[in-house]
Amino acid sequence: MKIIRSLIILLLVAGAGFGSWWLWVNKPLAEADSFIPDHQLAEASVRSIESKLTVYGDVAPAVQVEVKSEVGGKVKKLHSLPGDQVRQGDLLMEIDDSELQNEKAAAMAEVEGARLEAEKARGNFERAAALFEENLITTEVHENLRADLQISENDLDRAERRLQIVEERLNKTLIHSPADGTVLTLYVQEGQVVTAAASVNAGTSLMMVADLDRLLVHSHVNQVDVARIERGKRVFLTSDAVPGDRMPARIAFIAPVASTKNNVKGFAIEVAVERVHPMIRPGMTVSVDVPLGEANDAVTVPVGAVFSDDDEGQVVWVVNDERRAEKRRVDVGLSDLFFAEIKEGLQPGESILLVPPKQLDGVTKRS
Repeated sequence: MKIIRSLIILLLVAGAGFGSWWLWVNKPLAEADSFIPDHQLAEASVRSIESKLTVYGDVAPAVQVEVKSEVGGKVKKLHSLPGDQVRQGDLLMEIDDSELQNEKAAAMAEVEGARLEAEKARGNFERAAALFEENLITTEVHENLRADLQISENDLDRAERRLQIVEERLNKTLIHSPADGTVLTLYVQEGQVVTAAASVNAGTSLMMVADLDRLLVHSHVNQVDVARIERGKRVFLTSDAVPGDRMPARIAFIAPVASTKNNVKGFAIEVAVERVHPMIRPGMTVSVDVPLGEANDAVTVPVGAVFSDDDEGQVVWVVNDERRAEKRRVDVGLSDLFFAEIKEGLQPGESILLVPPKQLDGVTKRS
């Protein structure tokens, strides 16, 4: 019996100790009000807030053309260098045409010979036609001379076509700009041999010409934020190269299919720049600010003071004049990097905790 009584007493003491510990851990904040440091308190205040989504992207020309040659050969002379402004039709470079000039001379000689043969055959046929009318030659002779005339005329036509092809190739040794713009990149040097672009060969890239007055920003928006933007929405660009300047732009394209970039699944977007700053160049990285909304004279709290609760949704911990904290459900509106709008559930001037009470209580106990 003594052993049983001892066990019962021991269990009662252990239960009392556990109950005291549980009450200490879960006591109201009011019992620990002296442990609330001022730096863990904030006050709901009224301010205007602008919510925006910021993504980053690379600048690229909206229109750029890779210039290639339709004839192969050695680069004879460069007429444009990177950075030069060019107009459509301006001469960019020359390909050496000495071999084609030789082909042209040969083709012209062939045309002249074929023309003489055709004139000779035509004279023979005309004389034969007059004799044939007087029955002085046979039909066979007459038809043979007609065939000779047709063959010589075909030879002349073939020679003239060959000459025309050579002349066209000669014209293509002069590389002209396909559009207005700026020479971005030069891929060849004088004296370098290039190959012609054809259906079976990509050919040598000569240079890149782009219109720098029309720029795009290529960016990538994650699959959560893409639902908050739409095509045609007005946005603003900022760059470290031109601090303080917000360049207006519009979202020109949103990819219909998701893609993965830097291990993040999202959607590619293109932003058309409406006013291009002279210092902005292709290849630069800029930030794209997408306005999501604006609230004036809104009740706001620091973003970190809003917590998620499984049962009540978004909540804040309000501290009253007695330094007693209570959990209160709030309706959160817009937010930026620092503040969140409280549409319902909180009045200006009320104090709130920046950390949950349990976290605060644990810190004060250790101190």
